[in-house]
Amino acid sequence: MFEKALENDIDPSLLYRGCSFRLVQMSGLPPDHENYARAALPAYGHRPDAELRLLSLSENATYLVGGDAPMVLRVHRPGYHSLDAIRSELDWMAALRTETEVATPELIPAADGSDVVAAVVGDGMLHVDAVTFIAGCTAEENPEAVGFDELGRLSAHMHDHVERWTAPDYFTRFRWDVEATLGPHARWGNWREAPGLTRDGVAVVERAASAVAASLTEFGQGPDRFGLIHADLRMANLMIGESAGITVIDFDDCGWSWHLADLGAVVSFIEDTPEAERMIVDWLRGYREVRAIPAGHVGMIPTFVMLRRMMLTAWVASHADADAAIAFTDGFAVGTVELAERYLSDRSWMRYE
Repeated sequence: MFEKALENDIDPSLLYRGCSFRLVQMSGLPPDHENYARAALPAYGHRPDAELRLLSLSENATYLVGGDAPMVLRVHRPGYHSLDAIRSELDWMAALRTETEVATPELIPAADGSDVVAAVVGDGMLHVDAVTFIAGCTAEENPEAVGFDELGRLSAHMHDHVERWTAPDYFTRFRWDVEATLGPHARWGNWREAPGLTRDGVAVVERAASAVAASLTEFGQGPDRFGLIHADLRMANLMIGESAGITVIDFDDCGWSWHLADLGAVVSFIEDTPEAERMIVDWLRGYREVRAIPAGHVGMIPTFVMLRRMMLTAWVASHADADAAIAFTDGFAVGTVELAERYLSDRSWMRYE
């Protein structure tokens, strides 16, 4: 949708027909992030001058390392995750791959067995990790390759797994609760600063935000509704391979939140379209094939869709230089206002009970 193809920068043999890599640009990393990737290469048995191809520059810098056994090297931006938090993400990703039907990339440890490498450039240090390269394209780029019912099943398997999984003692991930998503210091920024928001528009979204916060507070964080989730399980984070089927990628934002926040993420950027409502129907059908959803939870779907939209509006505001944000600058905030009005007034919207 909003990703830039790298077809002129990636070996065509690594691409499937109709597929492309995504390049999203944003701030947060030092401009010499490639130097950190190269500084980490010897730890993985590669020369510092090995072929590197940038796959994405988003929250982190992700590189494809060429060779007979290509791998994906991720340079973490400073200040977002601690070392233990990165290791925790990788632990859950590995556990899902080995203990469930959810396919994820496989961690590639450094030569000394470390799962995360400290790459030093001058006086700076950034964490780097590596995983297997998944050839193919995203489900967003080839939506006919996967249905939203399958995404619902994958979500259910992930939620089920967390309930029985024993995490390592050092396990730590942040929370996507009301404060982190809508508070004055929300993790993705302030939606009020989104380009195109008028004073009247801010007032409407403010009322919706208050209603969402109140609804979530009343809903609570019981174990039947709140746990470790992917938190960005949209089609862009599902890789479609020629033989390996669907692989879930990008666990960078996984954390503790409401299970239905994963559903809100499914319709990211198109929350205000009729297509979104059809996608949710399919997701619910697939999810229920694996895991039950209490009747009282289904009525919360409009709240989680509205929450996701406000989070993305904040993201667009705080990442103005990102290609993804630029693509949604015109009219996105206006659409958020219209969705907020519908959330506040249309009691038939997104009702699946």
